[in-house]
Amino acid sequence: MHIPTSPTTYIDVLPFEDALVEGLRPHPDYDVNKWLYVPNRYDEYRYILGTRGKNPLICVGINPSTAAPDNLDPTLKSAQRIALANGYDSFLMFNVYAQRATRPDDMERERNEWLHDENMKAFRYLLSLAGERPAVWAAWGAIIEKRPYLSDCVHEMEAIGREVGATWYHAGPLSVKGHPHHPLYLKSDTVLEPFDTKSYLTLMAAARK
Repeated sequence: MHIPTSPTTYIDVLPFEDALVEGLRPHPDYDVNKWLYVPNRYDEYRYILGTRGKNPLICVGINPSTAAPDNLDPTLKSAQRIALANGYDSFLMFNVYAQRATRPDDMERERNEWLHDENMKAFRYLLSLAGERPAVWAAWGAIIEKRPYLSDCVHEMEAIGREVGATWYHAGPLSVKGHPHHPLYLKSDTVLEPFDTKSYLTLMAAARK
């Protein structure tokens, strides 16, 4: 269980580029040739956690929990199995918001704009690792309703992805409200299907009015 100790505005947060430099260095606790972990230590936030490969699937959840290299939680284990079953050689876990909290109810009420901007830099970096048409798996479930700013984050991600020709997918049935299924409890051989992120966000915006 990870409960935030304070709002992220009160803690020292490394800019993404500085955290990436550290994350690419050899580490005594895990193999950096296998894992990409940014920052490369357990902290109140996380930009990236995943495995290295030439054909990665970018999996997008809501916010990080307790997972770390060689110590994946059940959600990330499921995400990794589904990525491999769909023909990808690796998976890269990214989150709509970078604050670490096991319970989404513990996420901060207001978005830390600086942390959000750094998180979007991390998303751009992941897209650059994924070839000419990056594959992005929307996997956040109904948890996106926990905070109004979360769908705003996805709006920005959709625009960033459109710039580089990213293709969005979902796995498993969509919810009644159209939310993409969370990875937990999906079968390992669940097939990814195209996800119309732009139309989904339009529905989300209409529901908020």
